[in-house]
Amino acid sequence: MRASPLPALVLASASPRRLDLLRQVGREPAEIDPADIDESPLARELPRAYALRMATAKLAAVMPRHAGAIVLAADSVVVCGRRILPKAETVDEARHCLGLLSGRRHRVLGGLAVAGGDGRVRSRLVETIVRFKRLEAAEVDAYLASGEWQGKAGGYAIQGRAAAFVAYISGSYSNVVGLPLFETEQLLKAAAS
Repeated sequence: MRASPLPALVLASASPRRLDLLRQVGREPAEIDPADIDESPLARELPRAYALRMATAKLAAVMPRHAGAIVLAADSVVVCGRRILPKAETVDEARHCLGLLSGRRHRVLGGLAVAGGDGRVRSRLVETIVRFKRLEAAEVDAYLASGEWQGKAGGYAIQGRAAAFVAYISGSYSNVVGLPLFETEQLLKAAAS
């Protein structure tokens, strides 16, 4: 008896890092269909609720376009205290984020949402703790000049030059890059069964 083919996987993200991470564990999406939604936090919305809401909202936006497919959506949120840091779009935003993170611990929250071919939605929140060393002005200037911070949550990319800033990490490294692979694999397996 032949097993029925698995449903196609759709990645609801334009992030090249998420695609690279999926490929790292042997998952090749049949299609990439980014969600185009408003990512503004709600008034007094706590970071954990925001990360999960963003992942499920992205899933809800993309899922109707892919009946019968497994759809994966994710969101990464860098949190300093109770403050949600932006995806840095300007040098000033990135400088401000790095100033807040310098010499401190922060959290990276990964919201995941997966819809199976049957439409059932599963979600998970993953938390990683990261501590930056105290950053010198010259280090910040050099990092900003690299342009690597552009569009990155919290104004940094741990898989690039900012790796030199990380004094401590507890939890999923791939979560900080953009997709917690262990938890993603568990949700994808559950969605396919």
